[in-house]
Amino acid sequence: MNYRITHRTTYAYSEPVAVSHHAARLHPRVTDTQRCHTFHLKFDPEPDLLTEHTDSFGNLVSCFSIQKLHNRFEVVSRSFVTLSPVLQPDPSQTPPWEEVASLFCDPVPVDLLDPCQFVFRSPLIVHEVPLRDFAQPSFKKGRPLLAAVADLSSRIYREFAFDPKATTISTPLDEVLEKKRGVCQDFAHLAIASLRAMGLPARYVSGYLRTRPPPGKPRLVGVDASHAWVSCFVPGFGWVDFDPTNNCFTSLDHITVALGRDFSDVSPVRGIITGGGDHTVAVGVDVEPVDA
Repeated sequence: MNYRITHRTTYAYSEPVAVSHHAARLHPRVTDTQRCHTFHLKFDPEPDLLTEHTDSFGNLVSCFSIQKLHNRFEVVSRSFVTLSPVLQPDPSQTPPWEEVASLFCDPVPVDLLDPCQFVFRSPLIVHEVPLRDFAQPSFKKGRPLLAAVADLSSRIYREFAFDPKATTISTPLDEVLEKKRGVCQDFAHLAIASLRAMGLPARYVSGYLRTRPPPGKPRLVGVDASHAWVSCFVPGFGWVDFDPTNNCFTSLDHITVALGRDFSDVSPVRGIITGGGDHTVAVGVDVEPVDA
C-alpha cells in the first residue's frame, strides 16, 4: 500500500516572536513492513538554522531556529511511504503473560535490555495501584500474552468514549480513568500503563491513520489525523502493535512515525519562543492512497 502524506502545522502569534527554537519528529520510520521513499520539510519563514539527528529511540529529529521577527510560522512535511502486510503471531500461541513478565525481573538478559527500558515509569506514565486494578481482569493466570492484550484493548474500546474535549495533553491518567473519556493519546497511555503495571514492556507509537469515507462518498482532503497506538514486546517474535482506540492490531492503515516511552518523547512539533503573546496552533493531515 502506497501513501502520499502531508502534515501541516501552523502557529499564529498575537505579538511578534523574536526567536523560536523547534524540534520536529515527522519523518516516517523505516521498518520491516514500512519504507519511506521521500521526505521533505518546507518552512515559512525559512529557518536560520536547521540540523538533524537521530534520538535514542531511533527517531529522526529535525531541529530548526528562526532568529528574526515573525507573527506566524508554518512547517509542512511531505512523505511518500509504502506499507507491506504485517504478520501477526496467533495470540493464543504466545507465551503466558507471567512468563514474559518474569524475563524483566533482575537480572535481565542482555538481549532484552532494549525492551526492558519500556517496563519502567516515564514522564507521563506512572503505574499506580488503580492502573494495575484496571489491568488485572485482562491478565488472568496463564493467559497468553497477546490474548490478554486483545482483551485489554477491547475493554478500553468498550468502556471509554472518544471525546476530544474531555482531556488535554497534560490530563493525568487517573482523571482519564475517572471520566472514561479521552482521545487516542489517552487510550494509548492507559494501555501502556496497564501493561507496565503488570511488569510488561510497552511503548508509545505516533503516526497517521488513514480514514475511509462512507460508501459512495468522495475522500475529503485534509481530514485524516495524527494518531497514537501501542507496541508490546513478544519474546521470540518482537514488537507487536495494537490500537486500543479502534480495538485492532495495526494494519495497512497505520503509518508509523516515531516511537518512545510516552507522548513526551514523540511530539510531532514542539518548541520554545521569545515573545509571541497568545498563540493558536492549527494542524492538518492528509493521508492519500496512491496506486503503485
